[in-house]
Amino acid sequence: MPETSKMNHLQHETSPYLLQHAHNPVDWYPWGDEAFERAQRENKPIFLSIGYAACHWCHVMERETFENEAIAQWLNDYFVCIKVDREERPDVDAIYMTSVQLMAGMGGWPLSVFLTPDRKPFFGGTYFPPTDRQGMPGFRRLIEEIARLWRGDNAAVMRTANDMKAALERFCNLALRGTADSALTRNIFLPAFRDIAAAFDGDFAGFGRAPKFPQPTTLAFLLRYASAFREPHALAMVELTLEAMARGGIYDQIGGGFHRYATDARWLIPHFEKMLTDNALLAQVYLDAWRLTGKPLYERIARETLDFVLREMTHPAGGFFSSLDADNGEGEGAFYVWSAEELQRAVGQPNAEILLRHFGIEAIGNFEGDRSVLSAASTAEEIARQLGREPNEIESAIAAGRRTLFEWRRNRPAPPADDKIVAASNGLMISALAQAGSALETAGYIEAACRAADFVLSALRRDDGGLWRSWREGQCRAQGFLTDYAYLAGGLIDLYEATFDPRWLEEAIGLAENIIARFWDENDNGFFLTEQAHEPLVVRPKDSYDNPEPSGNAAAVMDLLRLSEITERESWRKEAVETLRLFGPLMVRSAPNMGQMLSALDFHTASPRTVVIAGEPGNARTQALIRAARHPYSPNKVLLLANIGDRKAFHALLRLAPALEGKTAPHGEALAYVCRGRTCGAPIADPAALSLELKNSVG
Repeated sequence: MPETSKMNHLQHETSPYLLQHAHNPVDWYPWGDEAFERAQRENKPIFLSIGYAACHWCHVMERETFENEAIAQWLNDYFVCIKVDREERPDVDAIYMTSVQLMAGMGGWPLSVFLTPDRKPFFGGTYFPPTDRQGMPGFRRLIEEIARLWRGDNAAVMRTANDMKAALERFCNLALRGTADSALTRNIFLPAFRDIAAAFDGDFAGFGRAPKFPQPTTLAFLLRYASAFREPHALAMVELTLEAMARGGIYDQIGGGFHRYATDARWLIPHFEKMLTDNALLAQVYLDAWRLTGKPLYERIARETLDFVLREMTHPAGGFFSSLDADNGEGEGAFYVWSAEELQRAVGQPNAEILLRHFGIEAIGNFEGDRSVLSAASTAEEIARQLGREPNEIESAIAAGRRTLFEWRRNRPAPPADDKIVAASNGLMISALAQAGSALETAGYIEAACRAADFVLSALRRDDGGLWRSWREGQCRAQGFLTDYAYLAGGLIDLYEATFDPRWLEEAIGLAENIIARFWDENDNGFFLTEQAHEPLVVRPKDSYDNPEPSGNAAAVMDLLRLSEITERESWRKEAVETLRLFGPLMVRSAPNMGQMLSALDFHTASPRTVVIAGEPGNARTQALIRAARHPYSPNKVLLLANIGDRKAFHALLRLAPALEGKTAPHGEALAYVCRGRTCGAPIADPAALSLELKNSVG
């Protein structure tokens, strides 16, 4: 490793991604005043490179280009170079990703953007090879040309930069994109469903062709649509996609959990990085599909995904890591792929033939050389017919083989983790664990969610009551963004419903108050991604689309709608509805990218139910009613417990949740109240009747 004296300005950062580049010969700066002041002082353009630790092509561009001494010398002589971890600075990523998409019609990581010293973009792209290759311009030639233009025709560069800033301002001004139906009716859902269905891949499931991303927020909306409108095609699209992903190589057939995306249309060959956000959101979709259909496959995938995160992506203090790399030092995917010969050695006879058939492994690999990505290519029933054996026997052999391969694989070098803890993605995982723990009655999931919530609320809390974005090794980075507050608030609401501990509800309410105070747009409604008191940026972005995690605006709307049912704060409902109205045109025109906002609109227009269980928590009848409320797929509800056995606790919670008013259980009998707004039905004592009530009123 180079001496410390050879390190660049990233050496004191905490992000694993930035530290990966601290020894590059490129004189990288972190995003900050020092870099911009130098660019102004020396009148140099800025080269901005954005990526993240698990990004495969980011690693490729580093090896090919940023470790190239000649290219580094050109960059150092003619540019000020800034490296950004997109997970630490989603605001910077959002602005310059949008600029590249506007310029080039596409985006991705690594993101490569050239800026003026006052942060205006004038040229950009994604991955560039070091020299011209397959129609792509070489990076060396590109930077030479940009340096020549900067010195020789600076006025033209500045005109382009000013035009680009104006385009960004127009893009960020949602009020310019049209007005929505002021009634925000459920009529929006049918055309939205048709647009999503038009993008469905009828051959291999999912949406679009290759590369193929899971799009969990779209799947979650389709589950709502299928349930509310009794639409079998919506449910079929979800089930076909969930089953195809569960069978494919995008799912880790040995250790559980999902890779980032599939490079092919069949879900077989993934990019092998594993992201916390993807696994949190997909676990929730599989859990909801299980609640709706009862199919064991969906429960198994949800459990295996959560178990993977708890095993491999959990900090000892309780928070969750951001990602696992695709490369373990022996090549991309080397930790996950197998040759037929290696698998036979691992499992031995007679199980080898069964495992080879089940995982679709042949002598000629499907990945590189003789190595294959495992998929569930054949079911136990199919193999039993082929071999003339009993399905139960084959099932047992497959299960035993998976355990053996898991232990065998543990001897390989593990992919490194990006072990920073991000508030937003931790909020999503807290949601997934809380929902799964309550629905599946698994206390370990709820305990893990509580530990993570405790950690985030202590380690990432700022002195002014706000949140930091990320934490690593005792150091925090960046003020929290809208997504940090909104995802965490949603996770804490779910955690309250899983535990009925008023602390989590109180914390969620506090985060909602911060969302309004720090991010609300007083002029045009909706929420900015950045706080009011934030460093100057070329524009102040509002995230519009799921990407694939929910947009911050959609997550904030859902939080405010849920909490307004509990707290009866009409101002929160009003701000949520105004945001829905602002994004109405995008829900109509870009439905496949607006899944979470469509789900929030569904919650709003479905007349959500407040379910209050009144009883003593330790009472068996109370617990039976709680289980009946938690188990059915019923997304448009909030759940509260009125602890009638503890008057002090009841009145303390009543202060937070006026919806509890009048919810009693005479003679100590546990009762459930199902209310829409301020109108409640007759109390329900029978758990089966409560379950039926929730199943029959999903819309």
